[in-house]
Amino acid sequence: MALSQSELIRLLESLRSTDGIELIRAFAERMVQELIEAEASAHIGAEWNEHTPTRTNVRNGHREKVLTTLAGDLDLEIPKVRTGSFFPSLLERRRRIDQALYAVIMEAYVHGVSTRSVDDLVKALGGDSGISKSEVSRICTMLDEPLTAFRTRPLDHVRFPYVYLDATYCKARVNHQIVSRAVVVATGITEDGGREVLGLMVGDSESEAFLKEFLRSLRERGLSGVRLVVTDQHAGLVAAVRKVMLGAAWQRCRVH
Repeated sequence: MALSQSELIRLLESLRSTDGIELIRAFAERMVQELIEAEASAHIGAEWNEHTPTRTNVRNGHREKVLTTLAGDLDLEIPKVRTGSFFPSLLERRRRIDQALYAVIMEAYVHGVSTRSVDDLVKALGGDSGISKSEVSRICTMLDEPLTAFRTRPLDHVRFPYVYLDATYCKARVNHQIVSRAVVVATGITEDGGREVLGLMVGDSESEAFLKEFLRSLRERGLSGVRLVVTDQHAGLVAAVRKVMLGAAWQRCRVH
């Protein structure tokens, strides 16, 4: 699908009168639309107004869709077909924001940025239409599944004779408020020197009970054969290691 004369004139005017952002947005919009039309033709088995033996369907107009990208909002048209349905594989169903912008929104949200500020951020990145609170929440919910899979994966695939434990404090959203929470992280060292984050857990403080619960969860997931646990000299950490990691020696971290 070639560019019309009016579209070429619009692109040239954009190049002359702006810093190039509108030109990039226009090219991106046109490129995505061309890919959508090409996939629709392959799905139907024929180009526009083309009659071929391989045709399996008929075009039936378009429906509008806005795709927000770092280049700005792209006004796209999704081809409709007479029989069945068609949706381009280039886009995901019900998705209005591309993956790069998804990552920005997720990172901002988990760092405690309010949904109103996320909306301002999206607009600043070129998303003219902004983003609703519900969409911010829906995007960030996508973090739950991979994070849960990582936190609960089995640990019996290799032995970790050395384990480092450390805790830090991060801001987190709890009951619609931003508060300071303790985050404890366990890093395992294999016999050949490989490193792997074994798990993490968030709690109200570095209490002995909280740390014991974390260490027990690691053992339940298959962590075994630990010979040495390295931590700072926090009383709760030391007590939890001695009560849960039976048979393992404890050493104070030299960095601390």
